[in-house]
Amino acid sequence: MFFYELHEGDDDVFADLLLARETEMSPDVFFQTVQEIRRRVQDTFEQDTLIEAIAEELERDHGFIFISDARLTAAVNVSTDEADNFLAELDDEVDEVEFDGDDVEETDGYLTIIADLKADPDARAN
Repeated sequence: MFFYELHEGDDDVFADLLLARETEMSPDVFFQTVQEIRRRVQDTFEQDTLIEAIAEELERDHGFIFISDARLTAAVNVSTDEADNFLAELDDEVDEVEFDGDDVEETDGYLTIIADLKADPDARAN
């Protein structure tokens, strides 16, 4: 099995995803294939991200497996603290988060959530 990765984003927002393939595709051919697909779908894709649209094309037409959360069989939370180790539930729906009216602003069709983060004095770098 051979593994490939797609990255998307800039300095502020970043996303990546993994793909697998039973037969190897050289890095140069992989790059050229991704570029061809990107040019074809970049203005018309309906997925949440461009890399998801490319991954779906790679899966459908080029023998890749898009390793998405939808394909997970199990997820385990691992920590050095015993109490924080558990088998996580796989949920297709996003957990709802409740905010009071002071934390949410809606402007021109955009929703802004404001979080007041307080520095932990014990977490300071020495």
